[in-house]
Amino acid sequence: MKSWFKSGAPWIWLNGGAVALCVVMVVGLIGLIAIRGFGHFWPADVMQTTIIDKSGAEHTILGEKVRSETIPAAVARDGGYTVPDDVELVTRYLVKQGNRDVSGRDFNWYMETGMGEWAYPENAMVIERREWGSFYGFPVALQENGKVLLSASDENFWHELQERVERSVELHEEINHIEKVDIGRINHALERMRLDRRRLELEGVDSAALAEAEAEFAARKAELDAQYLQVKGERDKLYRQLGRDTLVAEVASGTQVNIPLQNVVRITTPNALGVVAKLGQYIERFWEFLTDEPREANTEGGIFPAIFGTVTMVLVMSIIVTPFGVLAAIYLREYAKQGPVLRLIRISVYNLAGVPSIVYGVFGLGFFVYFLGGSIDELFYPESLPAPTFGTPGLFWASLTLALLTLPVVIVSTEEGLSRIPTTIRQGSLALGATKAETLWKVVVPLATPAMMTGLILAIARAAGEVAPLMLVGVVKLAPSLPIDGNYPYLHLDQKIMHLGFHIYDVGFQSPNVEAARPLVYATALTLVLLIIVLNLTAIRIRNSLREKYRSASD
Repeated sequence: MKSWFKSGAPWIWLNGGAVALCVVMVVGLIGLIAIRGFGHFWPADVMQTTIIDKSGAEHTILGEKVRSETIPAAVARDGGYTVPDDVELVTRYLVKQGNRDVSGRDFNWYMETGMGEWAYPENAMVIERREWGSFYGFPVALQENGKVLLSASDENFWHELQERVERSVELHEEINHIEKVDIGRINHALERMRLDRRRLELEGVDSAALAEAEAEFAARKAELDAQYLQVKGERDKLYRQLGRDTLVAEVASGTQVNIPLQNVVRITTPNALGVVAKLGQYIERFWEFLTDEPREANTEGGIFPAIFGTVTMVLVMSIIVTPFGVLAAIYLREYAKQGPVLRLIRISVYNLAGVPSIVYGVFGLGFFVYFLGGSIDELFYPESLPAPTFGTPGLFWASLTLALLTLPVVIVSTEEGLSRIPTTIRQGSLALGATKAETLWKVVVPLATPAMMTGLILAIARAAGEVAPLMLVGVVKLAPSLPIDGNYPYLHLDQKIMHLGFHIYDVGFQSPNVEAARPLVYATALTLVLLIIVLNLTAIRIRNSLREKYRSASD
């Protein structure tokens, strides 16, 4: 036994078992998140049944079964439900009924006691709406301009309904494009013109020059006003077309509701769909989740603004932190005089890596936003004051704060890479007549590039998952407008952004509809994990290619 322990085999098995256990736990966690999150997009069957409420009245309900749980019968009796005395446990079901505009709640618990048989009517439909959540019910008629066009019993009812829903979605996209692009461009030009006029006033130009500029501004404003009236007319025309169609539907209780198709995203009949059709719906809904804007307080719709904001912020952070971290490491390793001062600097760098991230957020808010941003506004954007341009949280300050947070990681990794370069390579370069600077930048630094990329990989992994500092320096709950558009300078570093990490926090802990937000928390969390993996794999691939390129030189 002693010889076995001395051989080191137990420690090898222990390390192997620990690694295997960690892999199983990670895979299990990701699998759990994937099932809980991505399973949300599968079109669930809609069940119809009868229940008996606390007063003994019978009601018909229609909806999706979300989950079930078993509770003591005493708890149900205390809640006012009638449960036989010989029953100790009772099952209750959480049903998503939707119809929040009709009943006030779209998730309800129902006891199994007194519940009738479950049925799955084929004509039960689920309507995804832009407001008021989902609708569950049965179609009655299709109206056009208030007149009945088709009834649900007509043969081509569903075909006509789907065509008109697609038409409404296309009209809504056209209106959205006009409002964001065309009207946005006009508003941007008007704002620039206002700032130019204000700048002339601050510069104190003479009255003749000011009068000439005023005439130019008036002519330009008249031109922009004419463009706006034309674009507004096109938009109003589309709005009139959009409000043409209405679907008359009936809820499970028999109440009829008018649903304007302009408020509809999709209408499906899950009980009538086969596996292939449901798979198509799943792919469509999942793609919309990745590419659409959020709706209903982030509990519905997509997360594309959060994905775009996260990727943009990480890229800007990488562009900032890489040169600063590499140059600092080169100075500390190659040029700084070794001594107690340098050791103190290194200890400070190591300690900075352990500072809580929220401290960086407070520093970023106070120094970057208020001090630097306020100074930039006073020097370069006085015409915009008192409205801040850079003196408010935004994309650039969030990226700069994360760059400061991850700077120690890049410095340490780069220093370690420089220290691993053999002295024989340096001496050989110097012996061939190269200067110290040429040896450093043409021989040593290229060989240390893989270590620099390792530091960048670690920085990306940490920065992409940070939330606390970003809440103070530029990330907000809802910012559907991307920080990039067709107006100069195209990438607007002063704009606020959405972030996947903060989106998870907001949906998970600040959502007014917990049950509706629960699956989106899992789906967004898995999206963030996959995004970090993609960013890291890209950096790892670059590092490996550089390592292969300089392998022969290092040998």
